[in-house]
Amino acid sequence: MLSNNNANACGNVPIDCYHLLRDFHDKLKAVMTGRTHDLAGFTVLSYVVFTNPVPQMSLATAIMALGATFIGSLAPDIDQPTADLYRRLPVGSVIGRIMAPFFGGHRYISHSLLGIIIFGVGLRYLLSMVSSIVLVDMVIVWGAFMIGFTTHLVADMFTKEGVAWLFPVPIHFGIPPFALLRVKTGGGIEKSVFFPALLVANVWLYYTHYEVALYFLRNTIHR
Repeated sequence: MLSNNNANACGNVPIDCYHLLRDFHDKLKAVMTGRTHDLAGFTVLSYVVFTNPVPQMSLATAIMALGATFIGSLAPDIDQPTADLYRRLPVGSVIGRIMAPFFGGHRYISHSLLGIIIFGVGLRYLLSMVSSIVLVDMVIVWGAFMIGFTTHLVADMFTKEGVAWLFPVPIHFGIPPFALLRVKTGGGIEKSVFFPALLVANVWLYYTHYEVALYFLRNTIHR
């Protein structure tokens, strides 16, 4: 039974209730999907750090690189106004409504090889402009962002919608090739299988590479 507040919110009109519930569902779906993408980006970043020579960096660079990974993991979805990245910004809903139409729809240009090039070149230019003001290694920050961005696209290949790697060619690629066998974005399999699997992967990575992790913290990062 609906409370008086809920009844008033719905205005006793079914269509109002539908829009309220639809808005809540979209926000919940964005949260779950954004959380999965963030964790996927962090997992790949950890793997790269543990399995490749990493140059020395300042603590500020390491923190900015970690943040850049999380931002990059969410950036491809700015082609929709309800994107999780917009929700984390002040007046993000307004920014989302303005910016999203420029991308031509969800999972098009920002989910493609062309999108990787545009975002990569654009960010490199932006970081070069602020490099004299913010004293961090922008090459490392740029690389971390691109790891998150690319990981997002690979993860989306496991969903029913797939990824339009060859945009503007309207062909979406996925793993496995048949959409019927792929998972629904924000669905039960993502929450109960993919996200827990990423958590387990992180535990395994840090357990099997804990010495590398300690070396990285003690010797690679300097203040």
